[in-house]
Amino acid sequence: MARTTSSSTGGPSAPRNRTPQPLPRRRRTFGDFVKAFFAFVALAVLVVGVPGALAYAVGWPFPDGMPSMDWLQQEITVTTFINVLTVVVWLAWAQFTACVLVEVKAALSGVGIPGRVPGAGGSQLLARQLVAALLLVGATAASFAPGLSQFGQSLEGNQKPAAASAQQTPGGLFGQEQAGSAAGAVAEQAEQAAAQAGSSAKDGDTKYYRIQPPEGRHHDSMWEIAERHLGDGRRYKEIYQLNKDREQPDGSRLSEASLIRPGWIMEMPADAHGGELVEMPDEAPKVSQDVKEQISDYAKSGDHRQGGGAKEQGGGQGQGQGGGQQGDRDTAHITVPEQRPSEGAGQGQQEAPVASSGSGSEGSSFGLPEALIGAPLLAAGLLGALGRRRRHALWQSAMGAVGGRRGMEPPTPTGGAADVQDALLVGADPEGVRLLDLSLRGLAASLAEESRALPTVYAAWLSNGDLHLQLAQPAGRPPAPWQLGQDQTFWMLARTDAERYEDVDTAAPYPGLVSLGTLDDSRLLLNLEAVPGVVSLSGTEADRAAVFASVAAELATNGWSDRMTITLVGFGQDLTPLAPNRLRHLDDIEALIETMEAETRQRRGALGAAGHDSVLTGRTGPAQHTRWAPHLVLLAAEPEGDDAMKLAELAADAGRLGIGYLVGTESGDLPGAAWEMEITPEGKLLAPLLGLELEAQSLPEAQQRAVVELFVDADPGEGGGGSGGSGGSGGTAATPPFLVDVTEQGRPAVYARLVGTYEIIGLDTPDGERSPLMHEALALLLLHREGVHPRVLSSALWPRGVTEDVRDALIDRLREWLGTEPDGSPRLRADRSGRLTLAKSVVSDLDVLRSLYHEATQGRGAGNRAVRGRMLTDALVLVRGPLLADRPQGRYAWLTHEIIDAQLPLLVADIGLALSEFHLEKGRAEKAIEALNAALNSAPEDERLWIELLRATHAVGDPARLQQVAADLVARSGARGVPPRTEALLDELLPAWRSGLTAAS
Repeated sequence: MARTTSSSTGGPSAPRNRTPQPLPRRRRTFGDFVKAFFAFVALAVLVVGVPGALAYAVGWPFPDGMPSMDWLQQEITVTTFINVLTVVVWLAWAQFTACVLVEVKAALSGVGIPGRVPGAGGSQLLARQLVAALLLVGATAASFAPGLSQFGQSLEGNQKPAAASAQQTPGGLFGQEQAGSAAGAVAEQAEQAAAQAGSSAKDGDTKYYRIQPPEGRHHDSMWEIAERHLGDGRRYKEIYQLNKDREQPDGSRLSEASLIRPGWIMEMPADAHGGELVEMPDEAPKVSQDVKEQISDYAKSGDHRQGGGAKEQGGGQGQGQGGGQQGDRDTAHITVPEQRPSEGAGQGQQEAPVASSGSGSEGSSFGLPEALIGAPLLAAGLLGALGRRRRHALWQSAMGAVGGRRGMEPPTPTGGAADVQDALLVGADPEGVRLLDLSLRGLAASLAEESRALPTVYAAWLSNGDLHLQLAQPAGRPPAPWQLGQDQTFWMLARTDAERYEDVDTAAPYPGLVSLGTLDDSRLLLNLEAVPGVVSLSGTEADRAAVFASVAAELATNGWSDRMTITLVGFGQDLTPLAPNRLRHLDDIEALIETMEAETRQRRGALGAAGHDSVLTGRTGPAQHTRWAPHLVLLAAEPEGDDAMKLAELAADAGRLGIGYLVGTESGDLPGAAWEMEITPEGKLLAPLLGLELEAQSLPEAQQRAVVELFVDADPGEGGGGSGGSGGSGGTAATPPFLVDVTEQGRPAVYARLVGTYEIIGLDTPDGERSPLMHEALALLLLHREGVHPRVLSSALWPRGVTEDVRDALIDRLREWLGTEPDGSPRLRADRSGRLTLAKSVVSDLDVLRSLYHEATQGRGAGNRAVRGRMLTDALVLVRGPLLADRPQGRYAWLTHEIIDAQLPLLVADIGLALSEFHLEKGRAEKAIEALNAALNSAPEDERLWIELLRATHAVGDPARLQQVAADLVARSGARGVPPRTEALLDELLPAWRSGLTAAS
């Protein structure tokens, strides 16, 4: 069941208090004691033995008196060399000893990250490992002695002693949060101690601590504050209880122990000690007057604590609308951005094409998968990848790369696959994806020009066409045209400014952004590779699987990333056809941990060798060629025991390495979880620690199977599609989905010319401003003889959305314009599924072109040479230019989803090749050249046409003419050069073609 919270106002309230779960405590083994013993021996040898051996064998390193200048003129002997070497060894020993002292002091005092010894490098790393191995057993021994681990704490009711070990990780924010979470075993005792400390403290002894701003990747945490000032990090609960729900100087409240912000004031227990504490404002001369006033005001609020923390936390879901409330600005919190009014408000238009299209389906007798319609970025990615797959299949078929199949017609989807394809067409927002990609790359390029590093981005919001980036921490003013948003952690770019961006050659800065869901008019994209630790997702198995599938599909096909690796564990083996180069599947978590341990080590080493702090540094500036592609892990099955601990350890430092982890859990309690989310049966994505309640984006199993089916059917390596040769070379080509009668008796009632200038014969031109819209609707229907869903038609004609009554009115006018058949039936009708289809009497020249080629190669022309020649000639005459050559700018944007722009040149090339072969059989080389040149006008990039043109020109027997064709081919090839197969043919037909080109130039 979903976890729900509420406040007195009825709105959402703060989540239950939870911090990232502690790593399971591992028992010390005999091997640990062996390691500790050897560490002690090594330290003793290095710290004591080395200087003793040097003093005994060589002597003290310092001279007895001041050296004279004559020393520099003495001969360099072996003794001199040994003395110099001895001094170097003494210096190395001194440096290592300093490292040991620094590490021992940091380990015993618990002051967080140890100081760095200048120039130490590997020496300090070795000292740290030896000291850690030695102290590891010391910590264990303390836990065996009752009362020893609790020494110095006046905890009443001390029950069973417990030792909480926190591993120091270099993962920044998560590293400190993970340490703070290790106190779960003594939570009860800490709360009792907090109550006792609060009752026994005197007003005059009250101390306060001000949360320090981050330094680099180090953030202050309650655990470290308790370590420094109370002597035990596990006492952070006492600090939390003293300050819970009290209003801070910025107006917000403490509601979660792991979520604190710089500038906040913490009341400390009476026994707190340390130089950073302030007892009373008047007695703190080093504190500014503003801080004194803040502490004084905060002290007065101690007796008036209210339960407003929950209200403040829950209010995060509606913040930003009016700007009157302070949202949670913690680096681990996601805040809804303030929205500007939509430019289309009041005009019946919306920025997202999904919004209006989806709303109109409620009253319809048939619908489409709403999950895809409501996911414009996912739909655009899938639709773009599917189009590329189909184009690749066409070219492979045309070039005979797969089984000799050429001129293949993609299979027409049916059933669930057809519904999913229509949903993709309705929901896709390719323009939004393009602007998002341009905006992010443009930002990266601008920062690189200013020699500024990319800021860490936790999330992106798309709100009314504007893009808001939520930063982990303030990063100054953004480069123009970006602007500061509602506070220093928001960078905002208006849609009008994004449209001015042009393509730049820079790496995708935030490829790990992926859509999670929507909140009102805002869509949230979480940057998985920047999360400081594991992101957990709880809920039922089916609901989790739908979210995981959506995340995997969008990451695999999105348009704002370059290279990427997505590892799927426990699910998604059937998703790999979406992007075989990105998606990989592992069978179990053991294989995952083995793989990620190796990659984590490799990435750490690569970052160190490159001198980068994180992958973001490597994506800008002169080093961006390395790209630092992200690796995102989606683990559907909950890890257990040691596997969970190992995964949490790997994820602790993953944020700066470009690695992200999304892990499913049934219980909701996952070790090392930095952010926790839950998917409810009602489709809500709850993220209490982030203050969010979203309409989740998901890909249910049935739609997932249908999407995969579309990709598998488009793969030329799978079954389906026709086979055969082009150019009349034999075999059978794929049958077009719609054939027309090409005889004199088959004259159509309505004939539309689409290949070249758009013309319609048999209909009067509609009056008024609706004429272009009706022409465009007819063109869409003519290119889809299988039928067009009304919602697909409306989204194609009105990309920004339109109401259902406007769409239906256009369909009625279109039906009236096309007229009726002799039997009285309308030429525009709806099939059983509700899709709009045209009568067979409404024909386009593209239909005739396909039918003529099919009839010439597989119909009557296959056995009759004269019929074949006439039909091929008639077909080539129909080609008057590119498809819809004169279409107005800004319209027919739906053609970007089609593959007709790839099909038509291939079809024209097949016709030209077949007609050329027809003429060459009778030795008519000039006629063959004429046919090939006509085909090249529409398919200038088709290598087959150039090869046959070279052969036909060679048959004429004119070397100069052949040399000219070779020169034209080289000029058209440009920087890519002549394809290898064509180059080999030129070497055979015209061995001196290269020298001829040199002479001509």
